[in-house]
Amino acid sequence: MFLKRYTKEEKSWMMYDWANSAHSVIVVTILPIFFNSIATERGMSIWGYATSAAMLIVALMAPVMGAFGDFRGWRKKLFFTFMLIGVLACAGLAVTPMLDLSTAEAMEKVAFAILVLYIISTIGFAGANLYYDSFLNDVTTPERMDSVSTMGYGMGYIGGSTIPLLMFLILVGAFGVDMMAAMSFAFGLTAVWWFVFSIPLLKNVEQKSWIEREEHPVRSSLSKLGATAREIFRNKAMFVYLIAYFFYIDGVNTVIHMSTSYGDTLGLDSTAMLLALLLVQVLGLPFALLYIKLADRFGARFMVGVGIGVYCFITVFAFFISETWHFWVLAVLVATSQGGIQALSRSMFGKMIPDKARTGEFFGFYDIFGKFSAIMGPTLVAVTNGIAADVISRNSTASVEEIEAMAAPWGVLSILIIFLIGGALYFLVLPRYLKRGEGKAD
Repeated sequence: MFLKRYTKEEKSWMMYDWANSAHSVIVVTILPIFFNSIATERGMSIWGYATSAAMLIVALMAPVMGAFGDFRGWRKKLFFTFMLIGVLACAGLAVTPMLDLSTAEAMEKVAFAILVLYIISTIGFAGANLYYDSFLNDVTTPERMDSVSTMGYGMGYIGGSTIPLLMFLILVGAFGVDMMAAMSFAFGLTAVWWFVFSIPLLKNVEQKSWIEREEHPVRSSLSKLGATAREIFRNKAMFVYLIAYFFYIDGVNTVIHMSTSYGDTLGLDSTAMLLALLLVQVLGLPFALLYIKLADRFGARFMVGVGIGVYCFITVFAFFISETWHFWVLAVLVATSQGGIQALSRSMFGKMIPDKARTGEFFGFYDIFGKFSAIMGPTLVAVTNGIAADVISRNSTASVEEIEAMAAPWGVLSILIIFLIGGALYFLVLPRYLKRGEGKAD
């Protein structure tokens, strides 16, 4: 009913959020719990470093990937390639819960395999997303961009983020399926779900803006990257926005990637945490629709600012979590703004792009800022957590698990620094350049 006003291309584009959101919820939330259960020690820190490593690889590749995606006929081929890499990695993860876990040595090997497959799946997910974002300018107009982008996230919430997780919980809770078998099913379902629901985009969305491939594509792409970088720097509004985005989206991504690892480290009930995350997905669509309405009235820039403020409060609240119901409150707070801040940030940048034929190139830089930021947050959490654990261990006779639980809140609180820097740039610096007419955000 609520999709009637969208075109076939717009709906097909949105369906990819439905497709890849299975990875976001299953791999990003359930896998850390599985990893923590077999990691020998400091699972939260190791997971943070692994996430940073994956994002570093994607960040280094992003500008060149984006430039290649602008060549005529290449965007969809590259999208398919990275999507398939992620799907196959998820299929590999489906095998890991069924491997031998009878000894510490065996668990160590499985934990290593999980990290490798997690990094590969994250590269596939992020690479495909770069081209998915680039297609936004191909499927809609600047006037409809906020609505289409936000509804994409909404589709993800009611589809890929909800149904696979709900099926996993039903298998474990209602049918009493062994946890390892249920995890294997969930990772396998993620691979199938991701591939099948990517078909509408592959079938119905075409690259409408492009540049012709030159004789030496690598060399020409690298030279154009330098020109695009200089163009972004000259456009002060776009440049400041990207720096602000670098910080605040890092905080958002860190909360997403580290939430279940944090709760598990605190000793919270895993099933209750997953139910709370299911609530995030259920509430995600109505809050995404609310963001669309409010953005129409107050502007996308104002609503992104609201999201930054909400996440600052979330970070402080997370520091004081000690009970499972606290995690539920945190989940509701995240649901209010997670989809809205990501979707409107994407559409804000899309409207700032001066040359639509080079959308992939510009989104490559957008992606590199997002992915390099995603290195900083998990690393900051991991380092702060490790320092706090070392300090506590020197002054306490508590067990390793107890020390980790006492150190973890300090790692999470460190995320506030990132939000404060991003917020300061967004609220205090960006408006100066927008007033001069150096960029269009709403």
